[in-house]
Amino acid sequence: MNFESEILNLESEIMSKKVLFEDLGLVRYKEAWDYQEELFETVIREKLEKKEERKQFLLFCEHEHVYTLGKSGNRQNLLIARHICESKHIDLHEIDRGGDITYHGPGQLVAYPIIDLEAFGLGIKKYISLLEDVVIETLRPYGIHGEKDERAMGVWIDAGNPAKAQKICAIGVRASRFVTMHGLALNVNSDLAYFDYINPCGFTDRGVTSMQKELGREVDFAEVCREMKSVFTRLFGMEISEPGSP
Repeated sequence: MNFESEILNLESEIMSKKVLFEDLGLVRYKEAWDYQEELFETVIREKLEKKEERKQFLLFCEHEHVYTLGKSGNRQNLLIARHICESKHIDLHEIDRGGDITYHGPGQLVAYPIIDLEAFGLGIKKYISLLEDVVIETLRPYGIHGEKDERAMGVWIDAGNPAKAQKICAIGVRASRFVTMHGLALNVNSDLAYFDYINPCGFTDRGVTSMQKELGREVDFAEVCREMKSVFTRLFGMEISEPGSP
């Protein structure tokens, strides 16, 4: 461990890891994005003001059908015209996270950590790796073997076999002053047909999968939420509370 890492870890030990958890349920993307921005600005402002008790957040939700294109994305990876999206009641947003195009919809568990990485002793690279670990550990009790791929962010099935590799979870984040927003999207019972209209995350030679597809049955969504929340608590060392709790 180098000197800078030691300082970062020392500072993180005295900073709060308290995180307010909120399940937004099924929500349109723009509404959740606006809410994220509001919380994101709150966390940054309180950090700059050096408040002793600083708010941090972990949001879970599902979205109505939507495609989101990251700031480095290629519009050519949307394979249908905008008016066709509208006719199919699919929202489309160009947003401020990294990565290319992805799909969100009912049956997909989306997690948005809005946290100060310095409070957790993390840099951005380690943070993304830890998000991947959260998904891998969430999948483990179901007998699904999620894997990382050094060439592509996210969590994969059969990552080492290019002919069979399928993404089960997409990850895209934004960070400013070490405060994060956006996050991960795990396909639980997702309708995978919506991925047919895009090149997911810019890939043309890799597929997508879901927990439902891997197990051959519908999965208890609330149970997956509880499992992921528990894994976030364990791997990040979060002290999670919910609205209304002391």
